[in-house]
Amino acid sequence: MAKEQEKLKADEQEKRNRLKNEKPYVYKKIMQFDEKVKKGESIAILQFQYNYKCNFRCQHCDITGLRDKTGEKRSFTPKDVKELSRQADEMGLAHIVITGGEPLVFAEFDEIVKAIDPQKFYITSDTNGWFLDTKRAKHLKAIGIDKIQLSLDSLNAAEHDDFRRSPGSHERCLKAIDAALAAGLNIIIQTVVTKQRVRSQEFIEFLEFLNGKGVGVFVTYAKPVGEWTGNYDVMINRDDMDYLRGLEKKYNVFTHLTPSYGLNLGCIAVKRMVSITQYGDVLPCPYIHISLGNFFKEPLKDIIARGMKIRYFGEYHDTCFIAEDRKFIEEIEAKKIYGKPLPVPYTEVFTEDDYI
Repeated sequence: MAKEQEKLKADEQEKRNRLKNEKPYVYKKIMQFDEKVKKGESIAILQFQYNYKCNFRCQHCDITGLRDKTGEKRSFTPKDVKELSRQADEMGLAHIVITGGEPLVFAEFDEIVKAIDPQKFYITSDTNGWFLDTKRAKHLKAIGIDKIQLSLDSLNAAEHDDFRRSPGSHERCLKAIDAALAAGLNIIIQTVVTKQRVRSQEFIEFLEFLNGKGVGVFVTYAKPVGEWTGNYDVMINRDDMDYLRGLEKKYNVFTHLTPSYGLNLGCIAVKRMVSITQYGDVLPCPYIHISLGNFFKEPLKDIIARGMKIRYFGEYHDTCFIAEDRKFIEEIEAKKIYGKPLPVPYTEVFTEDDYI
């Protein structure tokens, strides 16, 4: 086990050295994170939901309520992306995740990457893997994509395909892993873990299979939002979280609560991640559908600074509010968000008592 941990540290150092050589400007920004955290500033990854187009209809989809059914809201264009990049760079932010929807169906994907500017940011693209073959993987690497975050939810093809409601998706996903590796892209697997799955033998075999290919696994805890609104049966608890932390000592598996860059921030909402919707609303995370403000109406730095003043996000909390904290879900999510048009403005959710 000790040797495995040493290998992970060596792998992490190798990735940092590669980043220093390939993207020195980004590396320099990341090396300033510790100081920014000490100042109480956000070092947020921008989880950028550029567009909600998707070729899948996943059982757990969390963005269904965020889509504008009328098509009347202002949406991002590559020109807007360039401005987002400029503001984020001025804030010292270093990482943007292009998501959706399914990014690889976006006709203007290359324009989006160019507008972000790969020399200024570490760029990840989410994908379900359907369109990620060897040719596309090499192209993504060539235009400046650094990492692929690929969704896979079971070693069993039938279970995965059913969960994603897309026959054949499991086979394509496995091929996409090999394509990304062959292209020299960093890759992690994002997998949804429910109460029913977290302690299963299938999950252990899942980790062993992917780690055997040299691929780490990022766990997304099931959350009672989107298509799973009110579905508390899938939620993990504190004991389950502790169990998974135990697995982190043996396998290359991690959650958003896992310390990175030597920083233990607990819940990373606002501090280490914000989500930006297709329509410009800035959310604390992909699953807390509260608008802290709109990028099209005010500067990003002001919106994130506002979020950092809310105690749920600006203070240290060693849990995932929207996956495990029943009090937060009952008092905030169920009472103030369920049943309303999304995202709900922060002014309708938080009171003076909720601010630091």
